[in-house]
Amino acid sequence: MSTSTAAAAPRTKAFAPADLAYVAVFAALLSALSQVNVTFGPVPFTLQTMGVALAALVLGPWRGAAAVVLYILVGVAGLPVFAQGKAGLAVLLGATGGYLISFVLSAIVIGYIAKWALRKGLSAMTPVWFFVGCLVSRYLVVLPIGVAWLANYLDKPFMEALVTIDMPFWIWDAAKSLLAVLIAVAVHKAFPRLLGR
Repeated sequence: MSTSTAAAAPRTKAFAPADLAYVAVFAALLSALSQVNVTFGPVPFTLQTMGVALAALVLGPWRGAAAVVLYILVGVAGLPVFAQGKAGLAVLLGATGGYLISFVLSAIVIGYIAKWALRKGLSAMTPVWFFVGCLVSRYLVVLPIGVAWLANYLDKPFMEALVTIDMPFWIWDAAKSLLAVLIAVAVHKAFPRLLGR
């Protein structure tokens, strides 16, 4: 087979070694960002959502989601990677378990929007679409799943949990999303083929 033919051969759908390395790196980054936390009742303030957004914006839907799944599996297996250095299945089944599960779907949503936005290359609108993707994911995926789970766990009405526990995080989540967008745009400028792998 000639070099040109080999170069033109379609890439298989299986993850390449480089993909696995990216997934591992972003799972580790998510673990580190989870340790930056301040306790506010049953839901601590962390940089987890920023890590999820970064993984999805940089790696795309499936590698980004894989990084989040790896992070969760490592935490459930017993390594203290969850917020406040917690670990184990009890965390996944606890008050914030819905948020953790929603992060996987969130990464898929953000990743697809990022991939769509980058289809024609970086432009002045790219950061806007990245930010829209983060907000759509936050309010249409993370919020309903996380709050519904939390409300059920605490035996509270959904709206009470939303207003008293989740809503105070909204402005901070928007700020974290904006920071993730700025970092992701810089990464794509430096490595323009990264998401297209």
